[in-house]
Formats: sequence, C-alpha cells, structure tokens
Amino acid sequence: MLEDWTVIITACLVAASCSIIGCFLVLRKMAMVGDAISHAVLPGIVIAFMMGGKMGSWYLLVGAAAFGLITTFLIEFFNKKGGVQQDASIGVVFTSLFAIGIILISLYTRNVDLDQECVLYGDLDSVYLELQEPFFGFMIKPTIFQLLVLLLVISTLVIIGFRGLALTTFDPAYAATIGISVMAWHYVLMGAVSISTVISFNSVGAILVVAFLITPAATAYLISSKLIPMILLALLFGVTASFLGYLLAYKINGASSAAIATVLGLQFVVVFILKLFKDKIVLLNRNAGNR
Repeated sequence: MLEDWTVIITACLVAASCSIIGCFLVLRKMAMVGDAISHAVLPGIVIAFMMGGKMGSWYLLVGAAAFGLITTFLIEFFNKKGGVQQDASIGVVFTSLFAIGIILISLYTRNVDLDQECVLYGDLDSVYLELQEPFFGFMIKPTIFQLLVLLLVISTLVIIGFRGLALTTFDPAYAATIGISVMAWHYVLMGAVSISTVISFNSVGAILVVAFLITPAATAYLISSKLIPMILLALLFGVTASFLGYLLAYKINGASSAAIATVLGLQFVVVFILKLFKDKIVLLNRNAGNR
C-alpha cells in the first residue's frame, strides 16, 4: 500500500508542476519548444552528472537550466538572425544537442547509474525503493522532496510573476509598451521548463515528461483559454491521470509512467470528441434559430 501511494504521489507532483508550466507553453504556441528543451538539456545533465557523481546532485539543475537557456537562445538566433523557420530551427537545435548528450553518455558514463534508458524512460515504479532522508526534521524520500520543492518554486514563480507572464503571453506588444521585458520573461519561462524537466527525469524520463508538460494543458485549452481556469483544469487532468494511469499499470502489469501518459492522451481524445459534439449542437441550434 505504501509502495502504491509513493508512486502515485510522485506522479501527481510531476504532473502538477509540468501542467502549470505547460499552460504557458500551449498559450504561447511553444509546445514543441518544451519538447526541444526536455531533450536538449541532456548534455548539461551528463556534464553535471560527471561533476556531481549522482543523479540527485544539485549540479544537474545548473547544467539543465544552462542548456535550456542555450537551446532557447539558439532557436531564437537561428529564427530571427538566420531566417530559419522556427519549426526547422527547433528540429536542428534539439536533435543536435540531444545527440551530443547520448554520445557523452556512451563515452563517459559507462558502468554507472546513468544510461539512455534512465534518461529516456525514467523509473517511476522504483521511487519507493529510495531510502528516506531527513529534511527539515522530516523523513522523506529525496525524489519526493525535490518534486515538492519544484512545485513550490513553480507555484511561487507563477503567483509572483503572474502579471508579467500573463501579459507577455496574451499581448506581448502591449507588455513591451508599458516597460515589461518580453524576452526576460521568455527566458524565465524556459529556465523553469529546464528545471522542471531535469527534476522529473528520475521519475518519468525525457520522453514522457513532454506528455506531462503539454497534454494536460492542451486538454484544458479545449475547455477554456482563460489562464486561471486553464491552469486549474490542467492540474485536474494531470492528477486524475496519475491515479487512473497507475491503476491501469497495476491491472496490466505495465510501466506506470507510460500508462499515465496513455491516460493523458485518452483524456485529450475524450474532451476533443465532446467538444466537437458540443460545437455541432450549438451550430444546429443557431441554424434552427435563424429559420
């Protein structure tokens, strides 16, 4: 029972942090930038791992954040200065940096607890095996503590910087005219994506963290494009998928992180179909009223 709740709580914390950040990515039409960063930070993680010697090292945050900002800068540079289309710029930057990270793993981290599978897929089901450590007088598993801190940081960032994030998301031209730095908030958001990605690596890996970043927010966007309701809905979808996904994994004896991501996709499909039916009914009623 304790094992089950450890996995579920871990998944809920990852989903909550990523869902909040994901809403801004979706509204800014930057979903694929989040995907790019989640892969392109790999060289920074490997370099930091070699310096710190373990996946729990706080060096990883610095390395990931640095390469997240480098990724953002390169995408913007190629797009604005080189005239390369943004989607092409994203593809070039993230595949190149991700490949460099894989090479570094294969060359310098053999026979240690960092490999391609660890980075790509994570190991959510093994979180309960961690030994509890004392933090501020409480015994808690390190991964859960890190995710709690992440959620606190992300929540504080959004609350304190809500005006700047909201204005630069919905009306960057107006934000610039009243003295708000659009580019500064852009890099703050990208840094938050980088940190969220690396802290989530141990649990869900580089590939599946994208599902938590984008899918709950995209599903919520089908219902409401207003920021606060969208964030609340994304949190609801992310946490619900964590519970249902774990139950699915338990029933089929599969990987929890993959099952949760599958449930997230199913949520999106269901909401999408319901929205289509709703729009069709509204259109029929409108046509009937015009007759």
